[in-house]
Amino acid sequence: MEMSGFSTIIPLAYLASAVLFILGIKRLSHPETAAGGNRLAAIGMLLAVIATLLESGLDYTWIIVGVAVGGLIGAVMARTVKMTAMPEMVAVFNGFGGAASGLVAVGEYLRVAGSAGGAETLAIDSGVSIMAGTLIGAVTFSGSMIAFGKLQGFVTGNAISNPLVKFSAGILLGFAVVLAVYLVGFESNLVFYWSLIAAALILGVLFVIPIGGADMPVVVALLNSYSGLAAASAGFVLENNALIISGALVGASGLILTGIMCRAMNRSLANVLFSAFGTTAATAGRAADGDRVATPIEAEDSAMVLGYASQVIFVPGYGLAVAQAQHRVRELADLLTERGVSVRYCVHPVAGRMPGHMNVLLAEANVPYEQLCEPEDVNPDMENIDVAVVVGANDVVNPLARDDPSSPIGGMPIIETDRAKTCIVIKRSLSVGYAGIDNPLFYLRNNRMFFGDASDALASITEEVKQL
Repeated sequence: MEMSGFSTIIPLAYLASAVLFILGIKRLSHPETAAGGNRLAAIGMLLAVIATLLESGLDYTWIIVGVAVGGLIGAVMARTVKMTAMPEMVAVFNGFGGAASGLVAVGEYLRVAGSAGGAETLAIDSGVSIMAGTLIGAVTFSGSMIAFGKLQGFVTGNAISNPLVKFSAGILLGFAVVLAVYLVGFESNLVFYWSLIAAALILGVLFVIPIGGADMPVVVALLNSYSGLAAASAGFVLENNALIISGALVGASGLILTGIMCRAMNRSLANVLFSAFGTTAATAGRAADGDRVATPIEAEDSAMVLGYASQVIFVPGYGLAVAQAQHRVRELADLLTERGVSVRYCVHPVAGRMPGHMNVLLAEANVPYEQLCEPEDVNPDMENIDVAVVVGANDVVNPLARDDPSSPIGGMPIIETDRAKTCIVIKRSLSVGYAGIDNPLFYLRNNRMFFGDASDALASITEEVKQL
């Protein structure tokens, strides 16, 4: 059968958009090409949207209105949301993606089953797609909103070790699956379908609420994967190849990133989701044996140590983001570089509240990419580092992860700043990190504690270095 012009062009447009998606994700793997990769993926999505509109033949009035309103909201958010709030924005985007896919499934269910809730039986292929889109989309939306609340501080960031939460989540998951099977295999029922949606929304809350703030990078990555799977399910519901491909790419990349985050903490995904990591009680201010005291340092002495060093590494943590001190640390690093000091930034994969959080902040401060390194790059040579400056990090530099297998973070790869000739930790207090355990690094003979806000501390050190 001879194909019309549109029927020939549209599959080619979908193919081109899929290629652009793949190339865009590939280029996102390197900071120097990330901006171009983002543009390629955006062009691919625009191409897929245009092809879909041409194929559907719908009235574009409300579609154009929706695109205009959504584009305006997106532009405002992109311009006004600070880089320090990127984890929260990513969580919201994951939730909106899941909600959009879920609403597609809801719309298709209502169309097929009838708004009055007739007794029609759904076709197996479309029914499974609709139920998967509904369930995953609702879980992603409510879970992402709880993740946003934890990141923003509206919801407690502490891990919750409560067997009742896990038991309730298991019961709800089973209930939702039974409802989905009934709706596909037996008859359509609006009451059962709305019950499925409610169960899925509550399940998303129970899925995220027990997880502590320390595990937010894993949760954000996993929810990103869920949003992709929801989009792929919506693609099957609409029989749209571009949506299936893009959703599958997001789902797969999110799952790979989740695995990377888990390996960076030397923990399994099940351990992250169900162990309530970070509930261990600990005493801040002194080490567990009570006979060691942290040695403080001031700006003038810090400047002397840094200004006459040969090699310095900066280790950023969440405290850097809270203090919005990325520009301060870049200013100090540039000043040291002008003095002939070799400066690097060592970034732990799980530092911050989302994957790549520290990289995003340092990129905003225009830190040269060649100065960034990972723990495995610097740890073997740590004894030759003159000064390691830890800015707001805690668990990712805790020697207990290396030295005490029974510790809650035992076995987690860390940045071994305790082996540097001198370590300066910039932190507001000796309080514990998200793991809930004390950090022996604070009390070592080669470590000094600079107490205070990271931005103010770095600014004062910078001023002192200028006087050298």
